[in-house]
Amino acid sequence: MKTFARIIFFLPYVFLSSVAEERGCSSPPEYPDTTLMRYNGDTALFKCALGHEAYGGSPVVRCAGGRWGSLTLKCQKKSCGNAGELLNGYFSYEGEEPVFGTKAYPVCGDGYIVKGPKVIECGHNGWPSDLPKCEEGEVPVTCPAPKVSNSEKKGVAREYNVNAVVTVKCSPGFQISGQGRITCGANGQWKPAPPLCVPAPSKNSPCGVPENIEGSNAKLALKFSSQKSFAAGVKVYYTCDTGYVHSRGSKYRRCVNGKWSPLELQCRRRLCGSAGELLNGHYEYTGVEFGDSATAVCDEGYQLVGQATRNCLSRGWDGHHPVCEAMACDDPPELANAEITGYAEAPFEYRTVVTYRCLVGALMGPSDIWCTMNGTWSSPLPQCKDITCPTPNIPNAAFVRSRTGRYQYRDAIYIHCNTRYTLVGPSTITCDERGQWAPELPKCKVWNTQRRG
Repeated sequence: MKTFARIIFFLPYVFLSSVAEERGCSSPPEYPDTTLMRYNGDTALFKCALGHEAYGGSPVVRCAGGRWGSLTLKCQKKSCGNAGELLNGYFSYEGEEPVFGTKAYPVCGDGYIVKGPKVIECGHNGWPSDLPKCEEGEVPVTCPAPKVSNSEKKGVAREYNVNAVVTVKCSPGFQISGQGRITCGANGQWKPAPPLCVPAPSKNSPCGVPENIEGSNAKLALKFSSQKSFAAGVKVYYTCDTGYVHSRGSKYRRCVNGKWSPLELQCRRRLCGSAGELLNGHYEYTGVEFGDSATAVCDEGYQLVGQATRNCLSRGWDGHHPVCEAMACDDPPELANAEITGYAEAPFEYRTVVTYRCLVGALMGPSDIWCTMNGTWSSPLPQCKDITCPTPNIPNAAFVRSRTGRYQYRDAIYIHCNTRYTLVGPSTITCDERGQWAPELPKCKVWNTQRRG
């Protein structure tokens, strides 16, 4: 009956938890050319990214039914305009219009060379203030305009300075074969060699096996692994690696014009959370996600029983909770002529104190010992010794004499002198651990009644 009752209680809890999770939204998705400013669970506020400006739409996205709506904010790169006039030369610009991120290359006339930066870039505040100049001097090494058939020629300069970078764009119906970005080398040659623009495949061209994207922590679903070719328009999907879960982005890729669309799926490490509470100890974590570990550490005076380290795996923490048990000492050692009082029953755990009392003789040393964190009794142990002092020999003195004739350790006597004698020294003496009177014995001297001259 107990097992059945627990099941009835647990299932509603799981169901309610699942419903609660479906109603909420995770962190908002990322959108091109925008930056997330803040969100409070059901409302997210975006702004245009650095170097961009808004030209329409709303910056607000709301969560409804566990899903974020679409962002309508429209952002475009800020226009920079021309970098200015270059005396004895001109600027060659990348692209059709100078906007944020556009690069410009100074090109000097015959007999002039560039002094200053060989390339400038339009930032979020516009063109830099430190512009290059064209000054008289030896003609520098340059690279001729790259000759690539079936490529766009708009914005291409006649020649380029060393370290200038050019991006080759193919004409419609053609695609790049090789590196699209090339750099002018110190020898006047492009590095790497200019690419080719080859005919692009038709819309009905099939695709080969889609590759796994390095760093995505995802792989092509097993059902597609045996296929060697995929028809145009076919969709495939990816699954997160073991220990990873879907974070954001679509898991699908589509075969378009003989190429696979980009993979947007993002997978994050599975969260294991806390490894639990450890009575009389705690866990020390390297983290709480897949691949991390938690090591149990017991408090002082406790020893670990069980596996110390647990690992965060794809299904949660492995292993079981260890136990921190109190260190215990063996029975306290017996002491001759003594008895143990206080706590005298096993187990004798850490910090347990026992007390010794002498039956014969005097207790020498501490009367209490305790169980230490190492499972041993504190030391040194006391001892019971029969210590006596001799009868004090003090002429002309009186004191209480022992009925048994024995003065034991810590016995004290009071001394006074006979008539006409004066006490010189202590009036009380005590039998010490050496079997001697302390402090030293006093003396009784004759009392001088004569007046001084």
